[in-house]
Amino acid sequence: MVLAALLGATVIGTLSNNILNVPLRDITTEFHASLSAGVLVVSSFVLVLAAGMALSGWVGDRFGRRRTLQIALGLMLVAQIAAAAAPSLAVLVALRAVQGLACSAIPPCVMGMLADIYPARYRSRMMGAWAAANGTGQAVGPPIGGLLAQVWGWRSIFWMLAPLTVIVMLAGRGLPRDAGRSRPLHWPGALSLTAGATLMMTAVTVVPQREVPRWVVVAGGVAGVACIVVFVLVSRRSERPMIKPRLLVEVRFMRSAVATFAQMVALLTVLIAVPLYVTGTLGRSTGTTGFLVFALPAAMALLAPAVGSLADRIGPRVVMRSGLAVLSIACVALGWFTDAGARSLAGLCALLVLVGIGVALVQTPSATGATRSPAGRTGTALGVFNMMRFGGGAFGAAWVAVVYPHGTLMVLFGGASLLLLVALAVSFAGSDPARDDVPATVTTVQRAH
Repeated sequence: MVLAALLGATVIGTLSNNILNVPLRDITTEFHASLSAGVLVVSSFVLVLAAGMALSGWVGDRFGRRRTLQIALGLMLVAQIAAAAAPSLAVLVALRAVQGLACSAIPPCVMGMLADIYPARYRSRMMGAWAAANGTGQAVGPPIGGLLAQVWGWRSIFWMLAPLTVIVMLAGRGLPRDAGRSRPLHWPGALSLTAGATLMMTAVTVVPQREVPRWVVVAGGVAGVACIVVFVLVSRRSERPMIKPRLLVEVRFMRSAVATFAQMVALLTVLIAVPLYVTGTLGRSTGTTGFLVFALPAAMALLAPAVGSLADRIGPRVVMRSGLAVLSIACVALGWFTDAGARSLAGLCALLVLVGIGVALVQTPSATGATRSPAGRTGTALGVFNMMRFGGGAFGAAWVAVVYPHGTLMVLFGGASLLLLVALAVSFAGSDPARDDVPATVTTVQRAH
């Protein structure tokens, strides 16, 4: 029941993230908005989600992960109900940002509780279960979103999510209680890290918006980098920082974070661009598109448990590198397929399955590497890992918004492939750790009565 509650929260978070990808055209049509503006419905969620990860991870450590998770789900519920009645695109984008803020607490809390509750020898299997839950959310989100939008309209999506969130909240009452740790927040580090991540991802997100001056985008990006530099400097000088910067560049954590960033750029590029291609170029319905896209995350979900066992046998690094290579090849193939205007749904489905296999081979071992690293002992570092993960999603959404309207789909998917090759090269940087595991955080846990 504990595992079911944690994985259920993961599914809700993933569903909330991707369920509006297919009906994007329906939303922009109702609000008479451009496609670039409509992409903000997706990117605003991912932007706030990624930017809030590190601070949400600290909140879970400080006040208890069970309590933090329950509050996050409650906030998610309120934002879902409000989004169902959104009167304009701007209001919907704002409410999606609130949902992203609530969801930012879910990955670090769930990963931290899995690492704390289950022994280290089961780490790859637990991360495989977590990856399968992510894959399940990715799998059912597009077809459900497309089907509901086609039958009852896109607003019905939120009326479906709300009761599911209530069920997960009730299941979460049975999670082990953790008292949290009396640890003051290092405000200079927290503010500079959060501000830096927000500014950088906001700059990336607004690149496609023509009404935003280019100098604003550049200034935001430069300011974001400056804030990250400030975070490093103030954290190095502090006796009790949010997270020691040197832990974030430790080989195990760095490889995992870069790999998950590149994987998410590729995944979001595919999950947004392919539905637009099928509903636009091929002229298929949103319902058909949703079921077609189902092939990708279904492959992720089905393969994830096996990947966990495989990583235990041959090592997570080998599996992760194989996944990056498979993903890179799949993106090039998708670029060739769509750029040629091919219309075979069977061929497109096969390529989506290949992408799902590649994602599964990267997602589980990268999460395992992050939780096994010295940095992975804290919720803050797990928040940074997931910040990189969903930051990749924000970058992927912006990449689609910039390139897709120009029709250069080989450039779109080729760019994602190139980034995956960079991540593959980074995975060979540095020497391998002598030990392949690090004890999980020891916390006081008591069962809820």
